Amino acid sequence: MKAESEKQISKAESPELDQSSFGLSALSFPIQIGFDGKRAANNLTGLGNYSRSLIESLAAQYPENQYLVYSPKVKHAKQIDSFFEKENITLKLPKEGGFLWRTLNILKDLGRDHVQIFHGLSHEIPFAIQHTRIKSIVTIHDLIFLRFPQYYQFIDRKLYKWKSRSACKRADQIIAISEKTKADIVEFYNVNPDKIKVIYQSCNDGFKMAMPESTLNRIKLTYELPEKYILNVGTIEARKNLKLLIQALKTVDHQYKLVVIGKETAYFKEIERELDRLALRNRVIFLKNIPFTDLPGIYQMAKLFVYPSFYEGFGIPIIEALYSKVPVIAATGSCLEEAGGPDSIYINPTDVSGLAYWIDQVLQHADLQKEMKEKGLEFVQKFNSPQVTKQLMDCYSNLLGSATT
Repeated sequence: MKAESEKQISKAESPELDQSSFGLSALSFPIQIGFDGKRAANNLTGLGNYSRSLIESLAAQYPENQYLVYSPKVKHAKQIDSFFEKENITLKLPKEGGFLWRTLNILKDLGRDHVQIFHGLSHEIPFAIQHTRIKSIVTIHDLIFLRFPQYYQFIDRKLYKWKSRSACKRADQIIAISEKTKADIVEFYNVNPDKIKVIYQSCNDGFKMAMPESTLNRIKLTYELPEKYILNVGTIEARKNLKLLIQALKTVDHQYKLVVIGKETAYFKEIERELDRLALRNRVIFLKNIPFTDLPGIYQMAKLFVYPSFYEGFGIPIIEALYSKVPVIAATGSCLEEAGGPDSIYINPTDVSGLAYWIDQVLQHADLQKEMKEKGLEFVQKFNSPQVTKQLMDCYSNLLGSATT
């Protein structure tokens, strides 16, 4: 990891970029952009991947700018270390202690670093940033803790609500990751829709490239993957609704096994009881702590991806599956149709027989599989990194432009 001193944050030293070669717009001068980097610097999945992918895409597409990632601490892991080795991405640790730094004391560091825009990547921004010259943006991924409060501890709900509502009120711009999340922000926080811009997420570029056969064979042997399997990826918790998929599996073609990748929670005990009740232990394979570099290969060898979640803010695993040329079945009721497009299949998240029927339909009909793969891959291009990154940079540019007019 490069030390901060090795990467001078000087506008004069920032390289110029001919944006016309990308067909993209940009500001005519380099800017200093700060990010809440707690997730980027410490989380190996979920919001950590989202944060690193977003910042890396900006840094690659708009290298004339400096991207300052603020975090109270950093975890040393391969994907985090390589992230901070990028020439124009700099880790910024507290200069005056970590207590309340992300919510208040960080403002001193932002001022010293001449940050022009601060982007809170997960539901919060520093307190009182609205009283500084720094323009602020907050990304709201979902308000599931309000839509489905039963899945959250009381104190967590209160804290999440306070942070996100406050951030929405104080930020100059709100980014929602789906139209559904935008609607929830308007409904629950009474925010003017004009203040909210929907910018979808992309996924890691590793899912967009076919892996060599030798690599796939190595992955298959390493994890003892079956020849034919259905894939499910996500934290094993009640909201993700794995139990429905387990119940549907009972009547699905027995040649197919189910591979589940995700962190276990207390809900896993309920899944185990269901597996025993249905005598399905030998048909379900649980994998966890999979290296991120192997995950695209596991997707690419799957015959079908099933994501029956009751509610999501967007559904990155669906994007990953579509880029991997895997047919998708997901659930109605939230935003998954936005991620999966019109040619994926959607079922009611309580309909066991409906899910089993459509799994069999896809697995038994090669022509349907082919159509879903081709049209799904065509649809998912709307989430490609250059397009999403341009939308985000346009958002930054518009904010800075409004500040100078």
